[in-house]
Amino acid sequence: MAENISATLVVPAELAAQRLDRVAVELLPQYSRARIQNWLKSGQLRLNGQPARAKDKVRIHDRLDLNAIVADEGEWDAQAIPLTIVYEDDHLLVINKPPDFVVHPAPGHTRNTVVNAVLHHCPALRQLPRAGIVHRLDKDTSGLMVIAKSLEAHHSLVRQLQDRSMGRQYEAIVWGELTGGGTVDAAIARCPRNRQKMAVVAGGKTAVTHYQLLKRFVGCSQLRLKLESGRTHQIRVHMTHIRHSIVGDLTYGHHSGRLKTLSTQARDAVLGFPRQALHARALSLIHPMTGAVKSWETELPDDMQALIAALEPIG
Repeated sequence: MAENISATLVVPAELAAQRLDRVAVELLPQYSRARIQNWLKSGQLRLNGQPARAKDKVRIHDRLDLNAIVADEGEWDAQAIPLTIVYEDDHLLVINKPPDFVVHPAPGHTRNTVVNAVLHHCPALRQLPRAGIVHRLDKDTSGLMVIAKSLEAHHSLVRQLQDRSMGRQYEAIVWGELTGGGTVDAAIARCPRNRQKMAVVAGGKTAVTHYQLLKRFVGCSQLRLKLESGRTHQIRVHMTHIRHSIVGDLTYGHHSGRLKTLSTQARDAVLGFPRQALHARALSLIHPMTGAVKSWETELPDDMQALIAALEPIG
């Protein structure tokens, strides 16, 4: 069933002099870029009450008027794929995603994703932007994800991600023997040399990652990490930037000769680890309807626990 929506948005100073379509994407992050483009073409999204082109430049205090019909977001198939549900009510669905599980359908990978699974579990999610997905985990990152089940929840969760009131904590096994925690404050953008990767780039989007040392091992460390922002591959890029890349990360990782410090058991475990050793361990948010703070935490998956057991503790 289609749904009528309306909104009036005012252009803030920091977005003035930019293209209308880019500003609309910033002000309406809960909707896909393609959907916003269609609304502009059809006149459902107007500038100061008048039809406008995507390339038109906006001025401070300009008004974006949205009066649109939200139809199904995509033609994705519902599939009976098991989900590990941690929490569910009429507005929220929290799952513990296993590794080797893609979140969103993409060209060449339109089935066997989290979206396919949640559409089978809750068919009404087809009406929501991106089927209720408000944040993603990489295919080979395990752990907690929240999915919106109502438009009100979707708006609230997107806003919480933007204002950083949603708490997300991860655990990782990284290369190197750290002696303490710290903060990485380094902007991230597409890698200029390889557009398939992200990198620390001057002028990129602000990205801040805090990390805390949990345990030291010969050649490796176990960290707890907290995100202030949510850039693509942020933890993986930041850990590589400080020369402590995540064990098993074939895209960004390197061990810089540290293998020779490991025992045979530990060497076999890290070389045989089939993914980046990264798990979304804890999640907290404000419930969109009740205003209550909700928190969840999961144990490390079996493969990461086995990896830790194979490493040699220091101290």
